[in-house]
Amino acid sequence: MDPIARKTYYSIGEVSTLTGLKPHVLRYWETQFNVLSPSKNRGGTRVYRMREIETILLVKHLLYEKCFTIEGARKELDKMRTGGEITEVRQLNAEPAMMALIREGLDTLRDTLTLPEEEG
Repeated sequence: MDPIARKTYYSIGEVSTLTGLKPHVLRYWETQFNVLSPSKNRGGTRVYRMREIETILLVKHLLYEKCFTIEGARKELDKMRTGGEITEVRQLNAEPAMMALIREGLDTLRDTLTLPEEEG
């Protein structure tokens, strides 16, 4: 399965791979950020849309790169939502993260396809 393929719905495992976060972190963030509310399918499994993945990447950016606390990140997200800029910021933040994932996948593929140099 191509982890970068555009789909309508993504499983928590796929989102975990795309974002570099463990599933338990994603589930915890759902309880802490009201902007993260993935739907559930008939079987009760979480299904994420691209909008939720972009929001997860934004939360990750705020927490890990900008060093916000959870409360601070929550307030920042609320401020962005109130100002009407959350959609744009989500997309701008997700683009570099997705490009990094693509680059990482290409590096792995290159390493797999490259023959080892002969010592001689």
